[in-house]
Amino acid sequence: MSGFGPDDLIECYRRGIFPMADARDATSFYILDPEHRAVFPIDAFTPSRSMRKFARKTPLIVTVDQAFDDVIAACADRRDETWISHGLEGLYRILHRRGDAHSVEVWNEDRLVGGLYGVSQGGAFFGESMFSAQTNASKLALMHLMERLQQRRFRLLDAQFMTDHLASMGAVEVTKAEFRRRLADALAVKTAFD
Repeated sequence: MSGFGPDDLIECYRRGIFPMADARDATSFYILDPEHRAVFPIDAFTPSRSMRKFARKTPLIVTVDQAFDDVIAACADRRDETWISHGLEGLYRILHRRGDAHSVEVWNEDRLVGGLYGVSQGGAFFGESMFSAQTNASKLALMHLMERLQQRRFRLLDAQFMTDHLASMGAVEVTKAEFRRRLADALAVKTAFD
């Protein structure tokens, strides 16, 4: 990872590629350019009725960019295996301090129980990881992220690889060519996450 800095990481996202490591303690990483990508259609996103009801009644509190370091650490540490190495975590922390990476946090009183983080460029948000230590906490974080992206005219929410969990929340799979088209469109948008 020597010689690879935060500007290089941003350039990866702008080109439609992203890094992953093999383990938390890995000293190197690789760059992925998958043939298919999972994306959330921002304009068409509508939470389920049960999720909207949960959001109205829950005592959980949602914040933005209040605990970035804690969210990324939880995303890495709550899994048996993680692609978020300490080195990559350090780069994302630098991006956060620069205003290029953001987190959504979900709190039960003063305890962090869920959240997500990602990188923003133009009208694109590249979702990196999410975690949940309480039922529906990550879904609540995603709901708030989507509301924010809709309000700020974002065009693309990249979720990288499709999973059943992402599909259940409304993600769709697109080809690499379609992703690149959507990415170019999103990067041309003048907006800001914060």
